[in-house]
Amino acid sequence: MLLMLAEAMRLWTLHDAFPASRFWAIVAYNTTHVPWQGCSLHDLIQPAFSFLAGASLPFSIATRRARGEPFGRMLAHAAWRSAALILLGIFLRSLERPGTYWTFEDTLTQIGLGYTFLFLLAFAPLRVQIVAFATILVGFWAAVVLYPLPDPGFDYTQVGVRADWPHLYTGFLAHFNKNSNLSWAFDVWFLNLFPREAPFRFNSGGWSTLSFIPTLATMMLGMWAGQWLMTPRTTIEKLKGLLVAGVALALAGLLFQWLHVCPIVKRIWTSSYTLYSGGLVVLMLAAFYALIEWRGWRRWSFPLLVIGANSIAVYVMSWTIEHFVSSALVRHLGTAPFAVFGPPFEPVLRGAAVLLVFWSILFWMYRRRIFLRI
Repeated sequence: MLLMLAEAMRLWTLHDAFPASRFWAIVAYNTTHVPWQGCSLHDLIQPAFSFLAGASLPFSIATRRARGEPFGRMLAHAAWRSAALILLGIFLRSLERPGTYWTFEDTLTQIGLGYTFLFLLAFAPLRVQIVAFATILVGFWAAVVLYPLPDPGFDYTQVGVRADWPHLYTGFLAHFNKNSNLSWAFDVWFLNLFPREAPFRFNSGGWSTLSFIPTLATMMLGMWAGQWLMTPRTTIEKLKGLLVAGVALALAGLLFQWLHVCPIVKRIWTSSYTLYSGGLVVLMLAAFYALIEWRGWRRWSFPLLVIGANSIAVYVMSWTIEHFVSSALVRHLGTAPFAVFGPPFEPVLRGAAVLLVFWSILFWMYRRRIFLRI
């Protein structure tokens, strides 16, 4: 959530201002999405959000069971949560549009599409969960590679891909090319079933609806992590388990890319990306767990706790009032406070001020125990 809010600082613009700086080049890479293959820090926001949706589920189920809630009531709540997340995602994507913008690649929508399935899997035996996880990854990969390659004369410029775009694959990996793959074809059919301003032809970023299927596998990794943390094992045993799992998952994703079996591509959430990003998120969880639970260093994390305790509020705020807050700051303070380090840093400082305002609102909500939940 912090990384998502930090988009307001537009740190990637400093690379344009200082093109010779290796430091700002690294910052720019990790504060934006990669064009296609690869994974930056920014590309871990959505899988981390999805992972944590899964990690919280075992705790939620345990709490509801302790209250004596029947399975049917819990299932109904899970279905309601799925619908609410889907509709909220569509609502936010429809802002500043003349009508409802039916799209399903938003983070909330993707989680919502898979959440009820995740809930049902949480009650299945572990072997069934493992089979489901493997089926999702292998089946999604197989579906993509079995979808026919475009004709040799396929005009990528007609589906939003520049003629000089350097990220198109050849050979077997061409099955994973932008806006000519299975996920793109599905959306050309599926999204045009809904009323639209104009017929859907492509998503300019290559994002797709079908990504919710491997996203479910990411949520399953989170579910297993949550279950692991709930076991009576010692803190150090839990930490070692997270480290081993994180390294194994990340290496598996890299291996499939190195073998040219499946590239790491977030925008269509390839199976190798599911493994690689999932592994990195598990390692991030391990790092926080080591600092907070093992070493007992808790106070430093309070600013993050304030943000994380209201993740839905954070997400909605980032979509709805970022521009309003930014404009209000300039309107009432002028541009001088944000230009003290020169023009290149003006958007950075303005974004930092927006981030501070957001955190202050979240802190006020935290102190008053106001938590927006779905």
